[in-house]
Amino acid sequence: MHRLSMILSLVLGVLMFMFGILKFLQPFSGWFEVQIQQSHLPQASILAGKVGEMVTGFLFLLPWLWRSLSTNRREQLLLIACLMLVAEMCTAIYVHLQPAVPSGVLPLGIKPPVIPIAVLLLALLTAFAVWQTRPTAPFDSRITK
Repeated sequence: MHRLSMILSLVLGVLMFMFGILKFLQPFSGWFEVQIQQSHLPQASILAGKVGEMVTGFLFLLPWLWRSLSTNRREQLLLIACLMLVAEMCTAIYVHLQPAVPSGVLPLGIKPPVIPIAVLLLALLTAFAVWQTRPTAPFDSRITK
């Protein structure tokens, strides 16, 4: 399971960091703004969504970039990244399901939330794989180590 979580973290890290950067460039930036506006989400969601995806991607990549991290810290970072990604994909599913959001501004022009659901499942699989590698000792004993 450790190998699976590392491979998934690399894939999700590159994917999310890339999507975050793309949302700062045209035409993706304009499309993303339309998605947020037509979903009736707050205007602050535009910057939060862009930066949030980049931070999430970076957290997935950090265990690859910073090899001296302890196993416990790596697991914590990956679980935080998974939690952030789940929240982002739930928001993306909400946006896809809004009738006012035209399919032309969605990834690949696909109105059903196929891509967010697939990424959500990958995030959950990653979280499960990371969780399975954690020690079974009680939580208190891990803190004192």
